[in-house]
Amino acid sequence: MSSLKITGGRLAHTDTETTILVRDGHIAALGETAAQQSADNQFDATGCLLSPGFVDLCCNLREPGNGQKGNIASESLAAAHGGFTTLCASPDTSPVNDSGAVTNLILDVAENRAAVRVLPVGAITRGLEGDLLSDMAGLAGAGCIALGNGARPVKNARVLRRCMAYAQTFGLTVMFSPENQALAADGYAHDGLVASRLGLLGIPEVAETAAVMEILLLAEETGVRLHLGQLSCARSVEMLADARKRGIAVTADVAMHQLMFTEDALSGFDSRYHVRPPLRSEKDRQALLAGVRDGIIDAITSQHQPHDSAAKQAPLAATEPGLSTIECTLSMGLLLVERGELDIASLIQALTRGPAAVIGRSAELREGAVADLCVFDPKSTWTPGDTTLCSVGRHIPLPGKDLPGVIRLTLCDGQQAWPRNNL
Repeated sequence: MSSLKITGGRLAHTDTETTILVRDGHIAALGETAAQQSADNQFDATGCLLSPGFVDLCCNLREPGNGQKGNIASESLAAAHGGFTTLCASPDTSPVNDSGAVTNLILDVAENRAAVRVLPVGAITRGLEGDLLSDMAGLAGAGCIALGNGARPVKNARVLRRCMAYAQTFGLTVMFSPENQALAADGYAHDGLVASRLGLLGIPEVAETAAVMEILLLAEETGVRLHLGQLSCARSVEMLADARKRGIAVTADVAMHQLMFTEDALSGFDSRYHVRPPLRSEKDRQALLAGVRDGIIDAITSQHQPHDSAAKQAPLAATEPGLSTIECTLSMGLLLVERGELDIASLIQALTRGPAAVIGRSAELREGAVADLCVFDPKSTWTPGDTTLCSVGRHIPLPGKDLPGVIRLTLCDGQQAWPRNNL
């Protein structure tokens, strides 16, 4: 579409009504100026909220891969259905994104098939094996916006220090999901009351907090730009706040399901809630929510991990970790708003401007900005199911529930990404 006028909607973070004019991929005008101009198409957003497109710092697109768990086309369309316009693609692919050739493949496929913008995160170690450093400069040159080791640990502190020092010389951002492998061992649930009652192998909080402290100390020494991904513990939030006071250049995110659920979700041996890091205690959940509200935690991610049905149908310990969440991340956030645990401004900040700043981008509804935006009705509900989901992954949280927040329109670079039919 060459031009589109969105009328009757209210800005999500200020609750003020406005009109947005989109022309040639950019926001050409807002407010009264936009209202007075003509457009080729018009979208009535009455009753809806207007937001910058959501930015996801951790999304598994499963391509390159065998396609059984999803691909860039299916999962980016699911992202558009969820209001996301920018996806940071995890390096956990097959083959691993540890070379410029794989990065270029991802970008080429995304350009031709993705519904929204895909930004690759490169592997900081070869094969994500946590031992030998990858060609970081080559990955950055090929288009990786950050480097990390996915959900896998780096072998030891010496290798981790070398990773950070090398990345710092090139001005690269590193992303780590903190976990001490020796302490986590073979665990797959939070080491708490539920694991004790059900006989599950637990992962203690110190498996995360010990890793957080080690990573923060090494980041302080090397001066690298650090991002801590998918925090799950109250103590991690405390250490993050303290590190900021000491001047360490660190940002952090939390997965939406960590804000929504606790270890109790595993009480019925429900494999959907086998996630890594594990769902922890109510005390941890409340601390993570407070971290988002206070701005200590910069971003909320989907941590979207689509699986085929077989991956979740084994006994709990043998299932693969991860939830298919990108299509209901906003809905879960709105449930938290309904409960009074988050306010809408904090939610939108953590889905847009917060994560965008982590990767050096902007997410604003302002004149001249790229038209990445979504229009959603917070009062209308939808029910996730085979007829409504786009992701290959069907292991969603809250299955069969009526969820608030229907995405009416998603634009990426001014092009309609959702719904699939044209206006």
